[in-house]
Amino acid sequence: MKNLKFLAIFVLLIGLLTACNSDKEKKEEVSVEPDDNFNAEGYPIVDEKITISMFGTKVGDTDWKDMEFFKAMEEKTNINFEFRTPNLDSLATQKNLMFASGDYSEILFAADLSNEEQIKNGGQGTLIPLEDLIEKYAPNLTKLFEENPEVKKSITARDGHIYALPQVAQGENWYRGPLWYNAAFLDALDVTELPETTDEMYELLKRFRDEDPNGNGKADEIPLTANGMDDVRQFFMGAFGVLDSSTGAYVVDGKVQHSRNQPGYKAYLEYMKMLYDEKLFDSESFSQTDEQKKGKGGENRVGLFADWFPFFTLGTPENGTENPMMKPIKSDLVDEPTIPMGSGITPGTFAITDKNKYPAASIRWIDFFYSEEGYAVLNMGPEGNFWDWTNDEKTIRTQNDTPAEFTSAEDWRGSLTPDYGIATPKLSFDLDFDKENLFSDWIRKETEEKIHPVGHVPLPLLFLTDEEQKEINRIRTDIDPYVEQMEAKFIAGQEPMENWDKYLETLEKMKVDRLVELYDAAYQDYSSN
Repeated sequence: MKNLKFLAIFVLLIGLLTACNSDKEKKEEVSVEPDDNFNAEGYPIVDEKITISMFGTKVGDTDWKDMEFFKAMEEKTNINFEFRTPNLDSLATQKNLMFASGDYSEILFAADLSNEEQIKNGGQGTLIPLEDLIEKYAPNLTKLFEENPEVKKSITARDGHIYALPQVAQGENWYRGPLWYNAAFLDALDVTELPETTDEMYELLKRFRDEDPNGNGKADEIPLTANGMDDVRQFFMGAFGVLDSSTGAYVVDGKVQHSRNQPGYKAYLEYMKMLYDEKLFDSESFSQTDEQKKGKGGENRVGLFADWFPFFTLGTPENGTENPMMKPIKSDLVDEPTIPMGSGITPGTFAITDKNKYPAASIRWIDFFYSEEGYAVLNMGPEGNFWDWTNDEKTIRTQNDTPAEFTSAEDWRGSLTPDYGIATPKLSFDLDFDKENLFSDWIRKETEEKIHPVGHVPLPLLFLTDEEQKEINRIRTDIDPYVEQMEAKFIAGQEPMENWDKYLETLEKMKVDRLVELYDAAYQDYSSN
């Protein structure tokens, strides 16, 4: 009798294993071939209306089902969506629960999928590879990949598959907010040429300190201020040939290095210490809040500062063009400065899961937003709301007046489209409007003249294995806070520069060389892709 029971249990286990394997095979064999309802070109995308479930991040107050964007796209494509839209602050939790439970949507839109999430869920078959669908049904994405191969490389996992699509920005692509001069200080001192070297910067900051450029008869000027070293490091460290980055890693001559153990980094610390000691660099920069920094700017006490736009700190008229962007300066150590730039690529904004019954229709739907027409619709909603055409040729747009129930044009725009406060799958374009935007044109010109000639992406977007990412996280848990703490101590004089070698020894014990090795291996794979 016992033998019979064991036999029955064994048969049951075999059956369960066979069923599991069968389910796995089914998961790996997701069909991407469309049916007769699908149109490979033109609109609508499908003749008879279909419904697809969508998971995405809600930022504004308007439900996605009520947005004019989705209504217009349903009319254009015959594709309707059932939405699941957690708020931004609960996105990570809801996303993890969704994947863990197996109750996930057919499309993930603006879901902020990390490379780790793409590799894990792609490897398990939850996210389907997109490259074949793109080749067959996505001409705009295909064109983007041909014209900008770096985009395709940046979103291709190390197994050769594309599991998620990016947002691609064209334009400034600042790594962080630039540094800006206070034009009132420059005008008061008759400064017509901006500094190009560390020595010239030192002399100008001394004049800010000593010559009362705000004209109030008090020695209350702050030549350079910051809200943490992230504010200013990119410009000043770059003067000594070292590229700032959020990971600490950057590429030099095809090899990855760590920024915080370079000779140029030591020279940067010595220079900033000199500014600090001579009261040219605000002593409160390590502790003050952004609001406190802006308060000093609003009192016209600051000569040089970082922000996304100068009027944010100075409180001057919005969109003014009088406060110039700092031009990157160079030291005697280098022939030219360097400064980090963003790649303009935000990965993980769109994916299709194995539950999707209409992958071809889904890729055609999303491909539209990598065209100029599609970008305009996603960014501002359909014609007749936020904007209208002004000419019969449909080349010039006008922005309509904001309805009284909205506090700003941005609030109104956020009620029309999900492309508000989050990264969405799209390629951005410069759209022509009837009213010239002098501020945007000025920002673009300042960036092209000052940043682009010496700007570099520190490290491209890299796909790391789960083991590599875990090891990197462990190492950086020690290194990142240590280098931040020591940067402040060296500059403020709490740690003498004579202890530089001891600092390097500590970084070695924290496995900085292993960190570089891991990033370099991933970078070499990326380069050979």
